[in-house]
Amino acid sequence: MELLERDHELAALDAAVSGARDGEGSGIAVAGESGAGKSAVLDSVCRTHAQVRVLRASCDPLLTPRPLGPFRDLARDGGLDTALRREGAPLAGVCEGVFDTLRAQPTVLVVEDLHWIDTASADVLRFLARRVGSMPLALLVSYRDHEIAPRHPVLPLLGDFALLDDLTTLQLGPLSVHGVEKLVAGTRLVPELVHARTGGNPFFVSEVAKDPDRPLPSSVRDAVLARTAGVAPEDIEVLQLVATAPDRLDDRVLPALGVDLPTLRRLDATGLVVRARGGLVFRHELAREAVESTIPPGGAPQLHARLLDALEQVGSREPALLTHHAVGARDPVRTARHALAAAHDASRAGSHSEAAAFFETALSQSEDVAPRQRADRLQRLSFEQYMTSRLGEAIGNVRATFPLWETADDRVGLSAAHETCAIFEYYNAHRQQAEAHADLAARIAREVGSAERFGAARATRGFLAYLRGQLQLAERCLDDARRVAAPEGMSALVLRIELVQELVALVGGDAAARGRLASHIETARSRGWDELASTGYSQLCSLDVEQRRLRSAEHVLEESLPFTVERDIPICRHWQTGVRSRLHFAHGHWQAALEDATRVLNEEGMPVATVWPSLVNALVPLRRDGVPDAEGHLDRAWSRAVQIDEPTGILAVLSALAEQMWMTGEDDPRVTQRAPDELRRLGGAPNAPWAAGDLAVWLDRLGLVAEVPGAVAEPFAHSLAGRYDEAASWWHRAGEPFAEAMAWGDSAEPGRRVRAVELLDRLGATGTADRHRARLRRDGVARVPPRPRARTRANPAGLTNRQLEVANLVARGFTNAEIASRLYISPKTADHHVSAVLGKLGLPNRRAVVVQSDELGLG
Repeated sequence: MELLERDHELAALDAAVSGARDGEGSGIAVAGESGAGKSAVLDSVCRTHAQVRVLRASCDPLLTPRPLGPFRDLARDGGLDTALRREGAPLAGVCEGVFDTLRAQPTVLVVEDLHWIDTASADVLRFLARRVGSMPLALLVSYRDHEIAPRHPVLPLLGDFALLDDLTTLQLGPLSVHGVEKLVAGTRLVPELVHARTGGNPFFVSEVAKDPDRPLPSSVRDAVLARTAGVAPEDIEVLQLVATAPDRLDDRVLPALGVDLPTLRRLDATGLVVRARGGLVFRHELAREAVESTIPPGGAPQLHARLLDALEQVGSREPALLTHHAVGARDPVRTARHALAAAHDASRAGSHSEAAAFFETALSQSEDVAPRQRADRLQRLSFEQYMTSRLGEAIGNVRATFPLWETADDRVGLSAAHETCAIFEYYNAHRQQAEAHADLAARIAREVGSAERFGAARATRGFLAYLRGQLQLAERCLDDARRVAAPEGMSALVLRIELVQELVALVGGDAAARGRLASHIETARSRGWDELASTGYSQLCSLDVEQRRLRSAEHVLEESLPFTVERDIPICRHWQTGVRSRLHFAHGHWQAALEDATRVLNEEGMPVATVWPSLVNALVPLRRDGVPDAEGHLDRAWSRAVQIDEPTGILAVLSALAEQMWMTGEDDPRVTQRAPDELRRLGGAPNAPWAAGDLAVWLDRLGLVAEVPGAVAEPFAHSLAGRYDEAASWWHRAGEPFAEAMAWGDSAEPGRRVRAVELLDRLGATGTADRHRARLRRDGVARVPPRPRARTRANPAGLTNRQLEVANLVARGFTNAEIASRLYISPKTADHHVSAVLGKLGLPNRRAVVVQSDELGLG
């Protein structure tokens, strides 16, 4: 097909490949409807730059895509690292293996038809896209934009192409009438009529131009099928087989299907099929769809059955493909067998969405299997749904196993199901149900004498007790679990027990427990126990922020959030993003805090993780602009915290409500009537010194004298004792500038109160500063700082998450080249980010960032 009206697109693609040849990477996504010429423009640029290594693959229209399908094809063709062919290679290893191979020499990587992509492949491409500036790579992808649904796995990748430096998207539109005129030149066809009939679709116009003497077809289908008019019925059936094999009709199965050399010659004469990727494929997907539409009713299952038999005969090791054909053949036995194998492969590859889909396929074909088998499949499906943040469905499916285990008289399985349900229900913010399931799991396990299940149930109950601050109960549960856990080696259960034990110790004041906890997390990570490692990361960063080890929390999140992406654990990414929102909030980085908080509240995930994001969404506008919560964030946070019933959550929400009351002067019964009682009830919990201290200080500011049971954390104790200078100094060292300013503002000395206003203005907390200004004027202070006309000179509050990453590296003394290497971006992009950071901070150079890093909460 002649390329018309594509000069701009070809120039952009040519520049990307030339840049890769010269060591400057970039990525281009080519979007358009089927037939718009996406493959044609990619073909052209690949041919033009034959001196550069070209690796090309595509995604296939299977019912459920093959995990890492395009990358497996590339590995099979010898283009990528052998790590891709290693059995059970984790997704992180695949990402690193592909990255190492592609940065070794200038490369054009083309992956077509992203609308059919699997989750793992999308994650690998996203891993590469975010690093493309640091490697000699032209990353070229294509997709049909109208086939990308709201929950499509490629959406995050396409978002990167829309927003990030070094990435861009090209939209291929239809041809103009002038373009159509060029294609049909020399024929009797009227360009205006052809354009009206085809809509300017290049493939459709090209098909019409090949047979100009025929009447104008009404569709692409008619145009394609016109070329099969003289084809013998037996050859039509072979074309239908090719159409039924959406990836390709594998060369190995041709003899089994009776496709001989003369047949291949006749098929080639139609111009519809070509040989590619070790088999026969249609020249265009529209052609495949056209031929597929000719399969008579009832014929598709027979074609799928023939292909399935042939693939099994040659020993195909693609369970996703075998599942596709087994479903098409309406063969429930083979569908279940292949779908279970495909689910296992997908889970190991980190494609949890595909794993869930394959388990669902297996379950849909196995209504008559034994109850124990069905329960096992449902439980495995529930885990994959949990991992992919489909928590409600996961709970429903694991609950559905209860009667099945009972029917099978499998009490061990029933215990495991209740323990699993306990974990899911906790993250779903149903604490009481979670505790009941854990207790029931332990009781059943003890009755049947299953030491392993008893240990697992008690470890889970201990974890729930730790989260509620019931440390003595947690210790008893962990002791029970430890007594029955096999001591040999380091099983996942033993490690889980030890990990929770160190969490309990850290909350109890054992500072050395943090190092032991970090070591346990690394052990879990090295052994491939991803969920356990990520849970450890989640709890460690949460504790670090709660106990104001803010720098330590930053370093944990720098490791843990990429881990959740690489291992495809969105449920833990949801939790940790909420923790990072709270961390940014503590540092006074308002914009970054809102970015993370909004993401958590808008995505599916753990309801238990939404309390602090709701508080952030309420308190940032309050502090920044003096705007009280009008969207119900505080009310939702309160309802959620009461439902979860953990001291830290309830006290934190009451502190936020008290802060709003202090700012607005409007009474809130939850503060005036309930907060003092809750402080007395919960303030003595071992995990509450920080949350209780915060609430006590806010109540003190409101004149609501409250008894504080137990010891509050050091900076709050200073404030409650009137040692405001010491409190402010403590907060300054910790890197929490808003708390520092409020401590200065609590002082009776006018100079310190003025200092509070100046710090709040500099922080961008103008709303809170205005409240202090009003109090200063009320108290007759003469020299009150005027309200700033614009944001302060140094404005870390306005930095985005990406800019914060760069700013932190600048504060640590990294050069632009080192920043580029660390963040996998080009030096040019690093220069751009550093300039933007300096502009937002209002600082002249990077040295000033280093000097003011503590003040800015960076480093």
